[in-house]
Amino acid sequence: MADLKETENLFFAKTGMDKSAVDKIVGDALKGCDDGELYLEYCQSESFLFDDGRVKNASFDTSQGFGLRAVSGETTGFSHSTNFNEQSLRRAADTVKAVRMGSGGTFADPPQGTNQQLYTDANPLPAIPFDVKVATLAEIDAYARAKDPRVKQVTASLAGSWQAIHITRPGGEAVADIRPLVRLNVNIVVGDGVRMESGSYGTGGRVMYGEFLKPERWKSAVDEALRQALVNLESVDAPGGEMPVVLGPGWPGILLHEAVGHGLEGDFNRKKTSAFSNLMGQRVAAKGVTVIDDGTFADRRGSLTVDDEGTPTSRTVLIEDGILTGYLQDRLNARLMGMRPTGNGRRQSHAHHPMPRMTNTFMLGGDRDPQEIIKSVKKGLYAVSFGGGQVDITSGKFVFSATEAYMIEDGKIGAPVKGATLIGNGPDVMRKVSMIGNDMMLDPGIGTCGKEGQGVPCGVGQPTLKIEQLTVGGTAV
Repeated sequence: MADLKETENLFFAKTGMDKSAVDKIVGDALKGCDDGELYLEYCQSESFLFDDGRVKNASFDTSQGFGLRAVSGETTGFSHSTNFNEQSLRRAADTVKAVRMGSGGTFADPPQGTNQQLYTDANPLPAIPFDVKVATLAEIDAYARAKDPRVKQVTASLAGSWQAIHITRPGGEAVADIRPLVRLNVNIVVGDGVRMESGSYGTGGRVMYGEFLKPERWKSAVDEALRQALVNLESVDAPGGEMPVVLGPGWPGILLHEAVGHGLEGDFNRKKTSAFSNLMGQRVAAKGVTVIDDGTFADRRGSLTVDDEGTPTSRTVLIEDGILTGYLQDRLNARLMGMRPTGNGRRQSHAHHPMPRMTNTFMLGGDRDPQEIIKSVKKGLYAVSFGGGQVDITSGKFVFSATEAYMIEDGKIGAPVKGATLIGNGPDVMRKVSMIGNDMMLDPGIGTCGKEGQGVPCGVGQPTLKIEQLTVGGTAV
């Protein structure tokens, strides 16, 4: 966990704010409430976009501010500002005091302390000079174009951020965290005659840029993006209908994240608007299916030393051997449901209130060889990568588009297909999992989770899975 002295210097010494005065304002504002905190944030971020052989965009941004939250029963009072000064803080305090009416008046216990540190405190942005970053993107472009004459366009981007947070509760108790985050993306368009197709690959994590600027690392990203593009160039229209579907390992866990993970967040289940509401202790998936959310992996994109309420992240078993065993909880919903917080209270920035969100959500591996799973399918679809999708939390229904998929015929992977969409119901699909591979893999560090207009970094993962029957929407006629 970050050194409190470092963040106190950033938020108090540099702004001229008196910490004891801030503590008193926060204490007075939250007196008689059930929960709440002052959330301070300072963030530096940058991005570089190299497209069509030149730098198309380069940006650098610094943002800072605070969010003051007061919680009384189910009611939340929240006020935020980009100006951290006494006048702004007092105005925010006057705003949130309104929720104290009807409160029990017993303030919630503080988050449990932690000594864990899952990533470096160092700022990745100044560690690598500007010209080195741009030169690397130019090398990516040249390398990709030299690999195949069918390459028509190369888009490469680098993005990084350094976020410091400081959380203060009544009595002056404080928690801090400093979070680096970087990402490299490559997108390649190939063409053969009039036909054009694309492929992409991204990777990232809570590390320094150096990890991704090594030639062996960015070359592998280019190779993968080009491979996908060339596969898509040979693809045929996908057939439609009910059929067995095999999901590849790693990134296809995004379907698990959307179709199942969101439905296991505490707020939806407290309000009984989830397809999993009132099913605790009951079978919701096939035997062998174990789903976990774990925010404690070192350096992972979805990991956090503490969440945005100051609670240490944890390893939460959501489904164990097919039985629903847990929900993802922030402090508010955990208190109202008589459960414990799981370290999943997350917010996009100081201008957003926290809510239960996933960190790294994945399914554990089984004992089947992936080739054995493919061989078990007479005719079906093998989906390796996904793009966008839509999910209805209440019903569990989802629609996902596959960006890389193949037909399976007589137990062998056949022609690549385009335009395949998977249509189903999350809980129903989990019950139709019939084979689980021994190749569990996490995604390469590219996930962003959206909920109620807020986006936060996340991770997904799974092994190769066979779903006995799923509706595939295709384009073949």
